[in-house]
Amino acid sequence: MCYNSYLILDEKVAVMDTVDQHFTHEWLDNLENALSGRKPDYLIVQHMEPDHSANIDSFLKTYPQATVVATAKAFAMMDNFFGPDLVKKRQVAENGGTLALGRHTLTFVFAPMVHWPEVMVTYDSADKVLFSADAFGKFGALDRSEPWDDEARRYYIGIVGKYGAQAMNLLKKAAGLDIATICPLHGPVLDKDLGHYIKLYQTWASYSMETEGIVIAYTSVYGHTRKAVELLADKLRQGGCPAPR
Repeated sequence: MCYNSYLILDEKVAVMDTVDQHFTHEWLDNLENALSGRKPDYLIVQHMEPDHSANIDSFLKTYPQATVVATAKAFAMMDNFFGPDLVKKRQVAENGGTLALGRHTLTFVFAPMVHWPEVMVTYDSADKVLFSADAFGKFGALDRSEPWDDEARRYYIGIVGKYGAQAMNLLKKAAGLDIATICPLHGPVLDKDLGHYIKLYQTWASYSMETEGIVIAYTSVYGHTRKAVELLADKLRQGGCPAPR
């Protein structure tokens, strides 16, 4: 699993989310190098799950001048996680609200229950980037040569799967945006063939099938269940069922 945090350098500097607690020092070192002496003006918190929010306190101890931008529900969680005195400079994001950094203007779009109640995604109109929080994430490394579909499907089913209606609502909102790049909190940045990824997400979110067929899942200690499954598969094939496996 990789944990992504993004940096926008403009007249104002914005950091998009933090990372898991196991990578505190690596992340802060990488951030310092990328800043090249500048200081962040904003920390945008899109999602409060600990694998992304664990380093809010470390960030604010390092950059106390930064303003935290998040939903009201996210701030309530922050106060519960870290205590009410940690975040002294806060800006509550509104659904459809904007934040101007200079050339870049960020628009906040609420995405409740994809897959926590406080989630929002962020659209940068300058570079047509959607910072998609946990949506469009995948298990595995950042290696773009690694097949995306299987590990993204496994991630979606395990993390977002039961919130299909909420994911569809987010996709409807995203359909009105001119998106050239998707930056998820897990997995590689997506900037080619976006239609493929969006179509898959629509399929998963609507509980539709990708291909026709039946999967028979079983275990067989002595082989008897396997024989029964093979008989069932034969009956299905005889009945015209496509591609039982």
